[in-house]
Amino acid sequence: QVQLVESGGGLVQPGGSLRLSCAASGSIFTIYDMAWYRQAPGKQQRELVARITRLGTTTYADSVKRRFAISRDNAKNTVYLQMNSLEPEDTDVYYCYAEGVTVQRITRDYWGQGTQVTVSA
Repeated sequence: QVQLVESGGGLVQPGGSLRLSCAASGSIFTIYDMAWYRQAPGKQQRELVARITRLGTTTYADSVKRRFAISRDNAKNTVYLQMNSLEPEDTDVYYCYAEGVTVQRITRDYWGQGTQVTVSA
């Protein structure tokens, strides 16, 4: 099994910044893609915010391009999301995602528990 633990959410004023972190632990052989999704209350589907491959190729939602930056430390099995110029529309619960391979060579998707980001004056 692989566990994902997020940190770094909170309340910030419009125009401010936050940095989210997500560390993977457990019976990890390797981790392929890692990503951040967000989900608003009452919505069933999670929206992709940013994704990063093991080699560092990144993808962003149009709404966060030039404001957010995703990065990862493969040695620490950790992914980060630097969020700048935050807007009230960025208020959501943010979820960490990882495509992980266990030491038993089982590949599956893993999700964190979610961290609340609130942008408000």
